[in-house]
Amino acid sequence: MGPPQEDAPRANISFYQPSVLLMMGIPGLSQTHQQLASIPFCFFYLIAFSGNSTILYIIKRTPSLHVPMYYFLSMLAVVDLGMAACTLPTTLGIFWFDLRAIGFDACLTQMYLIHVFSVLESSVLLAMAFDRCVAISRPLRYRAILIKATVLKVGLAMLLRAVVSLLPIPFLLKRLSYCSNNSLSHSFCFHPDVMKLACADDITVNVLYGLVVILTTAGIDSIFIVVSYGLIIRTIIHLGASGKCWKTLNTCVSHICAVLLFFIPMIGISMIHRFGQNFDPMVRTMVAYVYLIVPPALNPIIYSIKSKQIRKAIGRVLLCKTDAI
Repeated sequence: MGPPQEDAPRANISFYQPSVLLMMGIPGLSQTHQQLASIPFCFFYLIAFSGNSTILYIIKRTPSLHVPMYYFLSMLAVVDLGMAACTLPTTLGIFWFDLRAIGFDACLTQMYLIHVFSVLESSVLLAMAFDRCVAISRPLRYRAILIKATVLKVGLAMLLRAVVSLLPIPFLLKRLSYCSNNSLSHSFCFHPDVMKLACADDITVNVLYGLVVILTTAGIDSIFIVVSYGLIIRTIIHLGASGKCWKTLNTCVSHICAVLLFFIPMIGISMIHRFGQNFDPMVRTMVAYVYLIVPPALNPIIYSIKSKQIRKAIGRVLLCKTDAI
């Protein structure tokens, strides 16, 4: 009976999870330089929150914008607000107050939310591509296909897919034992970054599940986005270069910009975490910031510039406020 009692404590000691994890700001910068570096980040966050809130307000206040295209734009604005809100507390906490510690469970929660909003962004961009494809390829059936009930069902399906597909990831990380090193590479919690802290013999399940999630969400979405634009281009070619067709195609420019803003940094950060162990830490950090902070800030600007309806609605609201003053 003696040996089993001695082995039990060893088994407990062999499993270790840190109570806190330490996040990095921008590698190689002192605290003073970190505070100076926070200025552009504050600017991007300010633009993200004010721009996306304006888009939502304008769409809500303008009945003529209550159509599927702008319903999906509203979804994109909500997702961008969520993405910015997830990273803001820890990012500015590091830059302003040098608060690098985050509880392990809080880190897993932030990581889960970041990835949920990332999958949602990919899903919304796919829905917007489908919306443009139907509007250009089947203009007479557009309103019959994308009724309000259909848009709502699509939104709920996107939310369900993101929540359910990513739900196992925090639990897969909780089952691992971690080494004494508890330093993350970013100012937020990212799944590959947390996973690499584990000193378990086998993290194959975590790696494979993360790869499956990426392929079945952003991977499939990107393929269908390309297919949608292939159908759009085919329709334009068949109909000829009429002014109306090219005017309709022009409504896709802002969406194409949003797709490139999201997918290029996402592919970059995924490749760096999987294959770029020898990359400069500064490059890894900046690509991650571009992926999570730049799209929420630039998307409302792009849509405000390219959408005549949005510009007119903003002008009417500003004019009404000026008259009231």
